[in-house]
Amino acid sequence: MAAAIEANQLRKVYPNGHGVFGIDLSIPRGEVFGFLGPNGAGKTTTIRALLGLTHLTGGTASVLGHDAVQDSLGVRRVTGYLPGDPALYDAMTGSEHLQLALELRGERDRRHALEVAERLGVELHRKVRQLSRGNRQKVAILLALAHDPEVLILDEPTTGLDPLAQDAFRGLLMDMRARGKTIFFSSHVLPEVEGVADRVGIIREGRLVEVNTVDALRRSHLKEVRVRYEGALPDLAQVTGVRGLEAKGAQARFHIAGDTAPLFRLLAEKPPADITITDPSLEEVFRTYYGGEPS
Repeated sequence: MAAAIEANQLRKVYPNGHGVFGIDLSIPRGEVFGFLGPNGAGKTTTIRALLGLTHLTGGTASVLGHDAVQDSLGVRRVTGYLPGDPALYDAMTGSEHLQLALELRGERDRRHALEVAERLGVELHRKVRQLSRGNRQKVAILLALAHDPEVLILDEPTTGLDPLAQDAFRGLLMDMRARGKTIFFSSHVLPEVEGVADRVGIIREGRLVEVNTVDALRRSHLKEVRVRYEGALPDLAQVTGVRGLEAKGAQARFHIAGDTAPLFRLLAEKPPADITITDPSLEEVFRTYYGGEPS
């Protein structure tokens, strides 16, 4: 079975030299894929290229077998899309937006859309101009999900949502995944990606620098170690791979990188009273790509 989303050496270079350069992605059907990067890293450009909303400089992209250049209408027909800055009609209500969106797609059954609206708490009968930023975002999410698409592409979907709405949104994503839908969403809010994504891709300055599962990313990066001794601490600073050592009395906290054998040899020679070793959070992994190693 073909992948739901494919990109091969995808390039989009703007006159100022910014853009994305050689993006390779293969996202199978039924996967939730989190696309991570700060503002300006190339997340939105990649999404627009996948949807056929921008001309490519090079490479190819497809969604469910529809080529983003040759069949961009086919891509959008099978996709639900939430842009990063959704445009709504101020004088129309949420209900009127929903009716228009469904009619444009030839959809007559409103049951799925109304269920989504209820779960998100969308205020359908108020004009958009009367809505808060978060409630406008709920309307925009509803329009992306209303036709129950096979592929959902979301650009910073939880912007402006309160915690309860974020929980409801995550529940919707999990239900869609359980029904075999494919979800691609960009974010710089790491906990939301960590909680729902099967895999994540990290983009930096227009280049994809990592694609892996959350667990694999954690295991491959610095681990946090906390030790407590009954007496004096051993000389942990001299152990290969120890970074960011913080020692106070008989307790220490630090990160360990690379081969852990030197650390375990020391611990075998001078066993601590207590030790905890944990994988880093996704946020700590992310900082190794953008802000240096955690200290």
